[in-house]
Amino acid sequence: MRTVFLVTRHPDVARLGPALERTGFSAPVVPPDRLATDEMSPRADVVVLDLRDIPGAAFNLLTASYAENGVVLVVLVPEEQLDRISVDLQVDDFVMLPANANELGRRIERALWRRHGIDTENYVRCGALMLDLSNYKVSVDGEALVLTFKEYELLRFLAMNAGRVFTREQLLNRVWGYDYFGGARTVDVHIRRIRSKIEIHGHQFIETVRNVGYRLVAEARKDTNEE
Repeated sequence: MRTVFLVTRHPDVARLGPALERTGFSAPVVPPDRLATDEMSPRADVVVLDLRDIPGAAFNLLTASYAENGVVLVVLVPEEQLDRISVDLQVDDFVMLPANANELGRRIERALWRRHGIDTENYVRCGALMLDLSNYKVSVDGEALVLTFKEYELLRFLAMNAGRVFTREQLLNRVWGYDYFGGARTVDVHIRRIRSKIEIHGHQFIETVRNVGYRLVAEARKDTNEE
């Protein structure tokens, strides 16, 4: 299930949560001050920001941070604050207030598709690799595979950010959380196990970028995979 943070202090936006959850999202309401340390944002697939609660300087910092972490960002904009919106902002979509839950849900779905290739049935496809986000299933060439929950979460994050390189530390923070105290070798071990399960029938999906980290592509070139 994809997680959508509704960042707001306003009841009119908070009331959108149950409607989003009926369409398959987890949609908790998060007070803006909880994002000050950036400890919550990596755990969300989508952040819906109520612009009424975000000062200008903080808004610019947050948008850049979410883009860096692969988080889809949708901004709710009151008409009187339209002048705060510029074309160079790293934002996936805007919705005018007052917001309608159905419209917001559709905008979120479209933003997920543009950013991550997630279709309306909650599948992520990377070549022969497919993830069923609704049922936590993974298959290659239609063959179902068995992954542990943490292996699935790591693969899911890489697939939803296909083509982007992440360091081991970034993957630890994003998948295991900021309070995890294990070493970076934890990532290497999980990547090795995932490869042994998904890289079948001659496919290679995960590239090792020397001295940096890992990325997932539809088909990796054999000469780029180096441990």
